[in-house]
Amino acid sequence: MSTQSLLHGICVLDLTRVLAGPYCTQLLGDLGADVIKVEVPGRGDDTRHWGPPFTENGQAAYFLSANRNKRSLTLNLKSDKGQEILRELIKRADVLVENFRSGTLEKWGLNYETLQQLRPGLIYCSITGYGSDGPYKDRAGYDFMVQALGGFMDITGAADGGPTRAGVAIADLGTGMFACQAILAALFARERTGEGQRIDMALLDSQVALIAYVASNYLVSGELPQRLGNGHPNIVPYQDFKARDGYFAFGAGNDGQWVKFCQAIGKPEWISDERFRTNADRVRNRGIVIPMLNEVFGQRDSAEWMQLFDEIGIPSAPINNIEQVFNDPQVQARGLKAEARRPNGESVPLVRSPLHIPTNPSQIRYPPPLLGEHSEEILETFLGYDRATIRKLREEQVI
Repeated sequence: MSTQSLLHGICVLDLTRVLAGPYCTQLLGDLGADVIKVEVPGRGDDTRHWGPPFTENGQAAYFLSANRNKRSLTLNLKSDKGQEILRELIKRADVLVENFRSGTLEKWGLNYETLQQLRPGLIYCSITGYGSDGPYKDRAGYDFMVQALGGFMDITGAADGGPTRAGVAIADLGTGMFACQAILAALFARERTGEGQRIDMALLDSQVALIAYVASNYLVSGELPQRLGNGHPNIVPYQDFKARDGYFAFGAGNDGQWVKFCQAIGKPEWISDERFRTNADRVRNRGIVIPMLNEVFGQRDSAEWMQLFDEIGIPSAPINNIEQVFNDPQVQARGLKAEARRPNGESVPLVRSPLHIPTNPSQIRYPPPLLGEHSEEILETFLGYDRATIRKLREEQVI
């Protein structure tokens, strides 16, 4: 097992806020990159104020979700001195990630070509709502608006209900993950070529990509997909069902599983029934088979059904609330609930990184930082500033 993290020695300059960018840089930090989060003095990332709930020291739970393994530097980028310090940071960085409105860095004289002159081989990743070109390029990006515009809400929700957003900011989170993938690919390419890359990530692009097979269904058939609640457009049965004591999730993902299921519940006649014989038949006859299944499932409690399905190797699951999630034995076995400790002993609860690499495990090296917690440390050790210079920058409200 290596004692050195996978991205050890890689410096990421994080000029992002809210969720898509911070989630991307948090993933890089989980892999061992040194992430310097640049924030507005006195205010910081917007999500520092998105609560309650807050921790004992006033950190918003929302902020905690996307900012572990980072150091915080406050810097007034509207000042000439702040932009000068930014340029010094760029000269020492490997990756720059920003989610300002399209063209902001260019207005500061920091287009891609200039960035490459400052730091040859720099990976520059811009995250915006709609990308660097097209009629919407100057619009601010908001996850909710992108879920609506990108078609996600139209296919989400009950069949007889209205359009519904996802329970989490899926466009933001998806963009953060895609951006991390692009950065890792660019870093890998730089090892071979020495060249940097310009990465143009858009929430809208990511949201359309996340529609995946539903988009493919439309492109192939020309038919608009309909809202199906928890149903699946291409597989039946594959949704929630109501047992005697409540709902559970169940799916027979192929015809072999359907045969095993019918045999186990004492309905062998369904196997040869032309309405249900193949998955395509069941999809076409969804309105018939689903009520029949609910009638059967209503005769026993959900735990009984799930035990039966475990025995015959067919997938099912309880529909857990969040408390039940963290009490689940598999979640506990994987250590998905974590905590970080501050130097003062305060414990900060976190969700552990999903990047599970046993040969090189991710670690929480830094809890989500307090605003400007590492400003002096970064300026002194990273840029070589002395204490007097740092003190003057504070007096001038540059940091």
